[in-house]
Amino acid sequence: MYAVPYVYPYPYYVNTPIYTYNTRQPMYWGFTESSAYANRNLYLQTPVEEGSNLKDFGKGPFIVKIDKAAEQNNTFRTVLWTGNHLQVTVMSLNIGEDTGLEVHPNADQFIRIEDGQGIVQIGDKRGKYYILEKVHDDDAIIVPAGKWHNLINTGDKALKLYTIYAPPQYPLATIHRTKADAIAAHD
Repeated sequence: MYAVPYVYPYPYYVNTPIYTYNTRQPMYWGFTESSAYANRNLYLQTPVEEGSNLKDFGKGPFIVKIDKAAEQNNTFRTVLWTGNHLQVTVMSLNIGEDTGLEVHPNADQFIRIEDGQGIVQIGDKRGKYYILEKVHDDDAIIVPAGKWHNLINTGDKALKLYTIYAPPQYPLATIHRTKADAIAAHD
């Protein structure tokens, strides 16, 4: 219920004023301090659930409901945020579509499925997979650098996901509307 470390002499007096001398600590504990953050105007909030455009928001602080952004995305790949050491993208794979067999020699990748189902393939060499696993909503896939991998949509609707690359793998503000666009940009 409440975390009250010092209960003597009034065990039922919670969130009482704490009087401190010659210090700059807050006068009250508990909800008064934490509730100040709820109404604070944050640096950047992106209401993707209201249908805003998805785009790369650059290197500044960024707050987003990533599940809503992934579900809202209808492009093959859209970069949401690119920093010096990390990049966040959202993807949508149509029925039967795959990400394409690829390897990132110097980048680790985190993939989270938000909606849909598929099969993930991971291996040391092209065509030699030691992981062939069914994945669906709320599954996470971690691909270490240097591993060949592919994700195939096997469901009856678009597969929605987000992926995090460390370090970034795509130019700032990359948007590939279709897989063909992604292939053309790579060549």
